[in-house]
Amino acid sequence: MNPEDLKYSKEHEWARVDGNTAVVGITQFAAEQLGDVVYVDLPASGSDIEQFGKFGEIESVKTVSDLFSPIGGKVVEVNDTIKDSPEKVNEDTYGEGWLLKIEISDLAQLDALMDAAGYEAHIAE
Repeated sequence: MNPEDLKYSKEHEWARVDGNTAVVGITQFAAEQLGDVVYVDLPASGSDIEQFGKFGEIESVKTVSDLFSPIGGKVVEVNDTIKDSPEKVNEDTYGEGWLLKIEISDLAQLDALMDAAGYEAHIAE
């Protein structure tokens, strides 16, 4: 079940918004589809990223997939734990498995994201 307090993108990323900052990660559905994550390539702190723009790659035992940001803004923190322990993405998708913290450039971008019920309907299609 996807947490109710998050916003979701069609590309299977989530955003946990606190003021004008968002923590970003991939959804449990995406983690399950990927299988065991072995490597995550993330941008440097200070990077600007656009909403729905590519910000990195995630590699699993099965495939390599692009990562797309659910929100645009400036990267203020990168989860360095993921570099050494990429399995956290599978083990704790909505907790220790987060990827980036972004200072949101425009809060109106949140309107383009889905709530948990909308995301559940999207992945059921």
